[in-house]
Amino acid sequence: MSGRTTTSTLYLTGASGFVGKHVLAEAQRGVFGDTGVASASAGLDLRDAVAVLADIDAIRPDTVVHLAAQSFVPESFVRPRDTIDTNLIGTLNLLEALKSTGFRGRMLYVSSGDVYGAVPEADLPVVEAQPPMPRSPYAVSKVAAELLCRQYQLSVDFEIVVARPFNHIGPGQDVRFVVPSLARQVARIAAGMEPAEILAGDIDVTRDFSDVRDVVGAYAALLRSGRAGEIYNVCSGREVKIRDILMILCRQAGVAPDIRQDAAKLRPSEQRRMVASSGKLAGDTGWAPQWTLERTLQQILDTFSTKDSL
Repeated sequence: MSGRTTTSTLYLTGASGFVGKHVLAEAQRGVFGDTGVASASAGLDLRDAVAVLADIDAIRPDTVVHLAAQSFVPESFVRPRDTIDTNLIGTLNLLEALKSTGFRGRMLYVSSGDVYGAVPEADLPVVEAQPPMPRSPYAVSKVAAELLCRQYQLSVDFEIVVARPFNHIGPGQDVRFVVPSLARQVARIAAGMEPAEILAGDIDVTRDFSDVRDVVGAYAALLRSGRAGEIYNVCSGREVKIRDILMILCRQAGVAPDIRQDAAKLRPSEQRRMVASSGKLAGDTGWAPQWTLERTLQQILDTFSTKDSL
């Protein structure tokens, strides 16, 4: 539980992950109001229904943010069963535990913008009415869990709001993801630890990137003001090439490396362009992004400023 004076309790799954750590930090800053955060018990396996029920029964939260997931898309092709079990069955166990303990608050289910899959360029920016067309086991698991949340929303006495975040970046993200991977390579070149050469995947695709702290702010706004049963894109609304991100990082680090494509970093079923609309989120909650891309990238680069981090 946070050290703030609190009037209610938010139960957070996935607190040890990239976004979860930022939820905890932003809660300390009051982003969630006078709400204390109770993280799911260390080592809790959401696939264990009995353990999940015991955890919820002990905490009796007022609100819930469900972040915990197997969220690395390439891994979902390698371990599809584990991905489905964690992301879908884990969500079912959480919903059942809340129902069984008489929960009457609000739950935010964090899905993913990945559920939209192959979106025709004519349909960009993506709005929430765009039909999901998942192209990975990860995205399938998220769509299925969304539908499960919708069914519970219709049949239980608590409210559920679904967030579909697009790419979010910031300090502390796993280097398996594209932006920290590039930032680490750039930092190693700047430190003289590697030759001036970058190995990257397809850097001419575009994505919609948000700072993780803006994303957390959106989650807080949805808990306060989102409409129950609704789905919301969480995004910047800005389309950016991966190549442009790499160029910004290189400029910030003062390096000019050669760029080579690494076949191991190419994804199956790659979407060439992606950008989404946050109009619904902004209209219902008043949320707006606060972080510039350049500022976020500089902070990511700064996390690789010591040899231990490289």
